[in-house]
Amino acid sequence: MSKLIVHGGTPLQGRIIPSSNKNAVLPVLCATLLTAQPLVLHGVPDITDVRKILDIFGKLGSSVQMDYASGVLKLHHRDTHFDACKHHLPEEMRSSIMLVPPLLARFGVARLEDNVKGCTLGVREIDPHIEVFRRFGGRVEHGEGSLIVRCDGALQATQHWLDYASVTTTENFVLCAATAQGSSVLTNAACEPHVQEFCRFMVMLGARIEGIGTSRLTVHGVEQLGGGEFHFEEDFHEITTFLALGAITGGDVQVRNRTPDNFPLIDRTFAKFGVQIEHKDGWSRAIRKGPLKVETPFTRNVLTKVEAAPWPYFPVDLLPIFIALGVRAEGNAMFWNKVYDGALGWTGELSKFGAHVFSSDPHRIVTLGGNPLSPAVVESPYIIRVAIALFMVAASIEGRSEIRNAAPIKRAHPRFVENLQSLGAKVEWAGEN
Repeated sequence: MSKLIVHGGTPLQGRIIPSSNKNAVLPVLCATLLTAQPLVLHGVPDITDVRKILDIFGKLGSSVQMDYASGVLKLHHRDTHFDACKHHLPEEMRSSIMLVPPLLARFGVARLEDNVKGCTLGVREIDPHIEVFRRFGGRVEHGEGSLIVRCDGALQATQHWLDYASVTTTENFVLCAATAQGSSVLTNAACEPHVQEFCRFMVMLGARIEGIGTSRLTVHGVEQLGGGEFHFEEDFHEITTFLALGAITGGDVQVRNRTPDNFPLIDRTFAKFGVQIEHKDGWSRAIRKGPLKVETPFTRNVLTKVEAAPWPYFPVDLLPIFIALGVRAEGNAMFWNKVYDGALGWTGELSKFGAHVFSSDPHRIVTLGGNPLSPAVVESPYIIRVAIALFMVAASIEGRSEIRNAAPIKRAHPRFVENLQSLGAKVEWAGEN
């Protein structure tokens, strides 16, 4: 069991170069299977999910040259082959489902394990993906412990309206539509920054996509895609995480950020807890003057709220980070997860620090901040930024704490502990396998 040992109470200070967004990198890696031309990707992070996908590519016969020190990946899927009887896609990673469209396009068949999963965020159905595959002409069959998707000939263009703006379903639609015959239209498409980055990569390959950054995408299918070179942007999740770490510890952390246009709502949410964000010369900085304090709404008979939902709402993946700030801030705040069932069940762990958190229902909690906290041993569920949120609280309290089951952090944040140590944090991994 991997756990973080934290000796908190040290204000973090310094500069951080964030990694790329795994939610952009993983769909891009899956998309590379659509082309037999050589590719060079810059800024590929050394995280467990990347290693698993590259391992699959190697087993399929692709040429994979990965330099984790520089983050440069050279890929060539010229000699790639796929056998649905022996090749298994990694079931512990939800992004595996995005390997289905390129395998269909190139080999006419894909096999997916029945229990594909990612973070434990409640029920995460695959029905929307199955519907997309079928609309493009795929046939979905149940095998022994797996799903087999087949298609005879080229995929056929379609029009589709999603039930909700799902990131992965949107990306699967684009992956299917890119080489389908005809023009496809998706309404209620997700438009998060990582979806936009993924779409820009597809355009670099030669895909014809209209409406990037909006809720309606039109994709004109092409016969084949090419190669090229692509540079990933910094992860806005990681930028926000390190800014929040600086704020909660009373430090001064600056993070490189070349996409400040993604941050107006995130900045306003920081301000609700007494933290001002400054963007200057390609860097972002969290400025805290005095204690963390929940902003009083103009309408005084309501609570300050952080409502998380699909972009351009506040990003749901960042909600735990701000719950940590809410626990440490003077005043009360409501946090509302409008996306995942069961994603707030972990907040009971905060009580081990002495925090007061009231669960309204499976989607809403209220933090009753300003209470004295003490170090604790806490258990994180398999959710990346919940482990980080628990670490944030521990880092803000003098004394020794443990964050158990913290390994999910490695799925998104390479060199997380090393970066923290460079800022002055007293933290280390323990009990690693």
